[in-house]
Amino acid sequence: MIIVCQIFLKNTKINGITLYPFIFIKNPEDKRNSILINHEKIHLRQQLELLLIFFYVMYIAEYYYHFFRLKNAHLAYRAISFEREAYAMEHDLNYLKKRKFWSFRKYL
Repeated sequence: MIIVCQIFLKNTKINGITLYPFIFIKNPEDKRNSILINHEKIHLRQQLELLLIFFYVMYIAEYYYHFFRLKNAHLAYRAISFEREAYAMEHDLNYLKKRKFWSFRKYL
């Protein structure tokens, strides 16, 4: 389910965030942004595969590992395996149809 939530994302650089089973987007016009929605749907699949809690634990652990290694919040975010998969495959709108279970492992 896609929810426009300008208040939650108001003062951030974030255009979308996925918290299973919801995709929150900043701008109403982003509902038609197939690349952004595909990116977030990839995160939905990742979250399901890891039974939600393990996704969030791994996501946070990877973020802090990369943050302390790189000393840069944006680079740490982009280095997270889940983000690397989502950014790499966001333009392939058929990706989720052919994606294998736990495909994020290739990006670890």
